[in-house]
Amino acid sequence: MSELPKSPVTLGELAKLLMSLDDLLITCMRCGFCQSVCPVYGATFREADVTRGKIALLDDLAHELTLDAKNVDDRLNRCLLCGSCETNCPSGVKIMDIFLKARAIVTGYRGLGAIKKLVFRFVLPRPRLFNFMIGISGVFQTPFLRRASEKVGTSRAPILTPFLGNRHIPSLPSQTFSSSHGKIDELGPNGRVALFPGCVPDKIFNKMSEACLKILRHHQVGVFMPPDLVCCGIPALASGDIKGFDQLVVQNLASLIKGKFNYLVTPCATCASNIKENWYRFIDHFNPGERAQIQDLHTKTMDITAFLVRVLKVDFKPASGGTQTVTYHDSCHLKKGLGIGAEPRMILKSLLGYNYREMPDADRCCGNGGSFNLYHYGLSKDIGQVKRDNIVSVSPKVVATGCPACVLQLMDLLSQNRDEIEVRHVVELYADSL
Repeated sequence: MSELPKSPVTLGELAKLLMSLDDLLITCMRCGFCQSVCPVYGATFREADVTRGKIALLDDLAHELTLDAKNVDDRLNRCLLCGSCETNCPSGVKIMDIFLKARAIVTGYRGLGAIKKLVFRFVLPRPRLFNFMIGISGVFQTPFLRRASEKVGTSRAPILTPFLGNRHIPSLPSQTFSSSHGKIDELGPNGRVALFPGCVPDKIFNKMSEACLKILRHHQVGVFMPPDLVCCGIPALASGDIKGFDQLVVQNLASLIKGKFNYLVTPCATCASNIKENWYRFIDHFNPGERAQIQDLHTKTMDITAFLVRVLKVDFKPASGGTQTVTYHDSCHLKKGLGIGAEPRMILKSLLGYNYREMPDADRCCGNGGSFNLYHYGLSKDIGQVKRDNIVSVSPKVVATGCPACVLQLMDLLSQNRDEIEVRHVVELYADSL
């Protein structure tokens, strides 16, 4: 997919890009099987929202772009990129390739909006600036917040309703994980890993990153974390900003090459999926040295729960007699993208004091989808309400997951429904048990 645009394209370049997209589209049989698994279609029942409908739109993309490019952009972005359709496609259509390419083509044709350009190309590539902005917000947030739920740990910000809507959100920490620790460079008898916190576990849920560090040290694993890691690039990529995506990837590669490690681990399912799969998917964008690094990371990148089970082979023996019920929500990027579902459950079932109960449709998308939640909040909530109902049906004390974006979504949903259920990352619960 090296032919993707990095800036507004000419009509001649657009024609070549559309021809390459056609090569991917011909594999779709229009069987409609994606209807049964698409969370967006499940909420709207609109053919235009299901994968088959979007592919029909892309079949005549050149004509549609000239008629109404904004409408094409809007329709393509009514997608969570959850991967449900690709995972269940009987024809093996590379749907994620198609949608990422199509978004890049449309963005290349229309250009990138000013706010997105500011965020993707100015804020995210500058970790000190980003940390400073979070720190300042954390210090001065109190007058703007009204506590919504003590148990869930959420607040409302009435004065910020024009920007945040009615979301119930967690408070920001006064200091990010990366700014409080700086560079971490430790050796251990059980190998060495690069710890990639990810933006949300670093800037918002820094207890997730602290839990990872505690776990790795407990198991005598050396940790390398350079102080200048940046966003993995998935927000830019999902918005079709290939230039911003490439910039962030190159910066991370330059940081990671400074240390030696056996694996790269992260508590963020989205980061793990993006680094392992999308960096590799776009490997032709980079120079030979960077390609070698990306190839290496393709094999070394792991979700931390998989690392504990598959590499360290921690003996998570099932516990019994627990009085507090815990259930588990499968993140789409973790389950559908990386095939990781058993490992988090093994950890949860081993925790003393907890009784594990499986919720219905545990791998059903929660509706967050990153930027999807920002631009289609009402639809995101409608999709998430089904997930909330499934959680409540097993009456848990805690719902655990492996994705910080899912944590944000579940906290909002449970808090707005006045459900006194705690939302935790699996590694937080495990770290508490050590």
